[in-house]
Amino acid sequence: MTSLQLDIDHAAAVLRDATDVTLLGHIRPDADAAGSAFALARVLHRRGATVRVSFGDSASLPESLSVLDTDGLYVPAQRLPESEPLLVVLDTASPSRLGRLERRIPEAGQVLVVDHHATNTRFGTHHVVDDTAVATAVLVLAIVDALGAELDEPVARCLYAGLVTDTSGFRRATPDTHRIAARLLAAGVEPGGLIRTLVDERPFGWLPMLAEVLAGARLEPSAAGGRGLVHAVVPAELTTRVRLEETEGVIDVIRATREAEVAAVLKEQSPGSWTVSLRSAGTVDVAAAAAELGGGGHRLAAGCSAEGTAEEVLDRIRGALGRAPLA
Repeated sequence: MTSLQLDIDHAAAVLRDATDVTLLGHIRPDADAAGSAFALARVLHRRGATVRVSFGDSASLPESLSVLDTDGLYVPAQRLPESEPLLVVLDTASPSRLGRLERRIPEAGQVLVVDHHATNTRFGTHHVVDDTAVATAVLVLAIVDALGAELDEPVARCLYAGLVTDTSGFRRATPDTHRIAARLLAAGVEPGGLIRTLVDERPFGWLPMLAEVLAGARLEPSAAGGRGLVHAVVPAELTTRVRLEETEGVIDVIRATREAEVAAVLKEQSPGSWTVSLRSAGTVDVAAAAAELGGGGHRLAAGCSAEGTAEEVLDRIRGALGRAPLA
């Protein structure tokens, strides 16, 4: 038996007798963080546990992710209990990625960390961490199986959401990825409608926001070791016009630039305070660059937070990318 399978079995043993569980995902949750949390939460809820799911920076669940909360298990951060006997942290490489919920780590009785980031700091009391997994949802499915729980359509839908988005629509899929996807589809997932809700649908207000951002996009062919960097800035006045999830989608537009190996989007959260999304076409390790800047992620997709003017932040990104290892 592998060490990973031992960790999965240990996690299942911890969860099997749990009666009160809080599940957390990282700030600015994506479909893998939310889908992993709601899938495991539903399984535990069906077993009779008191369960809640939360994210540190969300007063409400992002609209596009609400389709994953079949059982109404989302609880805003301000309504969580003071502490919990068991905290499950999913798709989160370090406590700082929990935002204001970071303080709950030392206050919890036990902390189970389930994650697939290579930069995971193993900050829990129990861990299921595998950086070869294409999504945290894959590890959650393994835990669900270890619990002997039914893979019904709502659970499968949540896991499929994480799988399809974290592989960029199966662009980074392995043979096992497709086998897992087939199993989830057999459980009743309808992929067309789900992907439209998660990825494709945008409010009309997204179009003028995107037009303004793209008008300021810049290409630097000599950056990233001569492999090219394309970047765009979403200033605070634009972030207030649309939902958070709309600004998160900008990176998927500019990353299509043929002349750039790396894409970066700076999103201003408040004056001089930025979140940065980085994407690599395959050669530059953007996780290493993000880690140098205090963030983390995967080799092809990473992010960080930064302070200063947009140009100051871009200068630091250029430097980190220039030092980043190559595949």
